[in-house]
Amino acid sequence: MGMEKMEVMLRFLGLLLLNELLYCMAEGNINYYDFILQDSNFTRLCSTKSMLTVNGSFPGPVLRAYRGDTVYVNVHNQGEYNITIHWHGVKQPRNPWSDGPEYITQCPIQPGSNFTYEIIFSTEEGTLWWHAHSDWSRATIHGAIIVLPRKGTSYPFPEPDEEETIIFSSWFKGHVMKIYNEAVVTGVPKLSDAFTINGQPGDLYPCSNETTYRLLVQYGKTYLLRIVNAILNEELFFSVAEHNLTIVGTDGAYIKPVITNYIMIAPGQTLDVLVTANQPPSNYYMAARAFVSGKFSFHNGTTTGIFQYTNCCSLPLSILQYTSCCSPPLSPSFPNLPSFKDSAAALTFTKRLKSLANQDYPVNVPQNVNTQIIMTVSLNLLPTPEASCARVVGNRCSGGLNNISWVMPSTAILQTYYRQMEQNIFTYDFPGQPPLSYNYTGENLPSSLLVASPGTKAKVVNYNETVEIVFQGTNAGGRAEYHPMHLHGYNFYLVGVGSGNFNNETDPKNYNLNDPPYVNTIGVPKNGWAAIRFRAENPGVWLMHCHLEKHATWGMDMVLIVKNGSTASTSIRPPPAYMPDC
Repeated sequence: MGMEKMEVMLRFLGLLLLNELLYCMAEGNINYYDFILQDSNFTRLCSTKSMLTVNGSFPGPVLRAYRGDTVYVNVHNQGEYNITIHWHGVKQPRNPWSDGPEYITQCPIQPGSNFTYEIIFSTEEGTLWWHAHSDWSRATIHGAIIVLPRKGTSYPFPEPDEEETIIFSSWFKGHVMKIYNEAVVTGVPKLSDAFTINGQPGDLYPCSNETTYRLLVQYGKTYLLRIVNAILNEELFFSVAEHNLTIVGTDGAYIKPVITNYIMIAPGQTLDVLVTANQPPSNYYMAARAFVSGKFSFHNGTTTGIFQYTNCCSLPLSILQYTSCCSPPLSPSFPNLPSFKDSAAALTFTKRLKSLANQDYPVNVPQNVNTQIIMTVSLNLLPTPEASCARVVGNRCSGGLNNISWVMPSTAILQTYYRQMEQNIFTYDFPGQPPLSYNYTGENLPSSLLVASPGTKAKVVNYNETVEIVFQGTNAGGRAEYHPMHLHGYNFYLVGVGSGNFNNETDPKNYNLNDPPYVNTIGVPKNGWAAIRFRAENPGVWLMHCHLEKHATWGMDMVLIVKNGSTASTSIRPPPAYMPDC
């Protein structure tokens, strides 16, 4: 009898242990990283400079997690400037404290101090990225985040043989913070000196031939490229010569496979791309160059890498391209990229992306809307002596949303809001409509709209409301451009995109409410519009801004505050024990 009781007890304990194990599996694992921010020397384009990096690398280290994990990153600031880190595309449910944008959710980490971020993954799966979110520090402080399917599950596409991260970055010969400070004064940012692929400019730039990035591939294998655009101020076209690309994910969510020979990727966006090494073994260029929609100057260089077959000598002669298979051609095949100003190619690519929308990865597109916000996205002017914007002397360039140009506060908005402090830090009156109804994309806009009003304004929505935001591009001052708009704390559905002025009566009839892409950064076409929908179920203070760094610096930002729900589990979590001081 005693043995029977013991057996029952052991079975009971075993069930408890299994229960705990299943609970831990459901909740995800916990991982820890240390980020040491320090100056490191790098040589590019025939010159050496010291620049701020994480753990001495450029790009920075890759964060790896499984869906549902929690990751703690202790950031040690050993540099000379204040810093914060943003976990781009991580929704951080109820945890805006670790979102990262300076003076929005936290005060910056000052030199000589540290702060530990708690990064809570929920439904994200695929490629995201992290980057500095203070001044222009993200030029050198950024890296990829790889979120794998839960353990025991697989990709919703054929398993690739290997994976590789591809990060596009800007390279400046000068000191980035000095360039930023000059841009703040003059309103005119200096152009980058190169684009890079995984930190290397490629052999079309001076002194870069020997260090060109090479992706070593084997004939017959399929590779998952996790692509991040970390460039400061330019969208990119990218292609691999003579190889098709299959897009299977974007912004940490899967999509229906799209086969293409090029991609267009904006700053802030990520793509998961399959490419099969199925061409005659040789060397092929991978190349990226700017997509440009506006009148401002841009960097017109092309960054390159080599898609290099390595197992060619073991293959039969019937599939080899050249006689001496181990001696690749001196001039690899070059991809046929769209031209710099091919807006049609950019828009066509965007419109092809659709959510997977199946049983395992369903969509939940709001069919009805509680709150609609019409938001003009404009390049404006700000009267400033000795400055010049687009040859308009006496004005610096400015950016505005609904004609409000963001003014950075001196302390964190989240802490002020959460503690209900008496404050003159920000106001709650960001307008839900433009100040005037006019022909937004016409040639002769009202002169009163050329100069935006400075302000630090938030828009408040109730918990669980369904929200639609229509971003309307404008031609203010004849300076229409493409704008990659990013919302912190959320993915959202891109339900519509079009050219010209948005028509609230007819355009919603053509929305895609069945399988729109589920993204965190979308491109508002030049002189066009884009409509997004989401459910406001993540309480907090969340920044929305253009991800062209010059436009964000000029004031193309605002804050969305999502109020708490009625329970503790639908409210902002309490702050961590320590937050950096301002």
